[in-house]
Amino acid sequence: MISSIGETITLQNGVQMPQLGFGVFKVKNGNETVESVKKAIEVGYRAIDTAAIYDNEEGVGQAIRECEVPREELFITSKVWNTEQGYETTLQAFDDSLKRLGLEYLDLYLIHWPGKDKYLDTWKALEKLYKDGKVKSIGVSNFHVHHLENLLANSEVKPVVNQIELHPLLIQEEIRDYCKKNEIRVEAWSPLGRGNLLEEPTINHIAKKHGKSSAQVLIRWNLQHDIIVIPKSITPSRIEENAQVFDFSLSHNEMNQIDALNRNERFGSNPEEVLF
Repeated sequence: MISSIGETITLQNGVQMPQLGFGVFKVKNGNETVESVKKAIEVGYRAIDTAAIYDNEEGVGQAIRECEVPREELFITSKVWNTEQGYETTLQAFDDSLKRLGLEYLDLYLIHWPGKDKYLDTWKALEKLYKDGKVKSIGVSNFHVHHLENLLANSEVKPVVNQIELHPLLIQEEIRDYCKKNEIRVEAWSPLGRGNLLEEPTINHIAKKHGKSSAQVLIRWNLQHDIIVIPKSITPSRIEENAQVFDFSLSHNEMNQIDALNRNERFGSNPEEVLF
């Protein structure tokens, strides 16, 4: 596990990716996105996760241009949206994302949702983008085991990441085990349960013991499970706080207590029900 925000993990294609990143889901495009991303970079975050559907790629790109960190030291992720899936439409969607971001390449490009059947054609487009050097790594988001099995049986390039909803009420052991066996890194979206876990009694108790916030305990829990995690905030103090998770550790017993909270409860959509 990494021991500082600046450290990276190695994906199965050899690319280095920060294990702790910064998400911008539901952050308003314009000043809100620009300022929060610039603050995150100032604090030490080097991975920024956006998506076409978030409608804030322009703001992310502006923050990248205005920050004092060279582009090659940043790790930028975006995702192809459901309405753009398919081979040619995905290639166009990628170009559109690059233009909005004002970048020459992406570090990671993901299929946002599997849907019913278009994702194999979409993946062929991602493989082309990868082979052409327009993106350093390709992966998926919200894929269940059966989606991954189908993808691996019909692809040349293995996804490096599966970004899924993951938090103590939804610990996703089956998917995590499958990904580990296949060298696919798991990345957690909604690691704080969209804020619903910040008042959870067990997590609060553990947080008080360590003199930390519930959010810090939740982020640390992900890191100690070797999960990539991308908390989101627009509040400068919380952006800083969420990065301060390397000066304490959760005991084996505390990790088990948090794991035991699992109820297979989602705050986002179930991929089996997002059909298109």
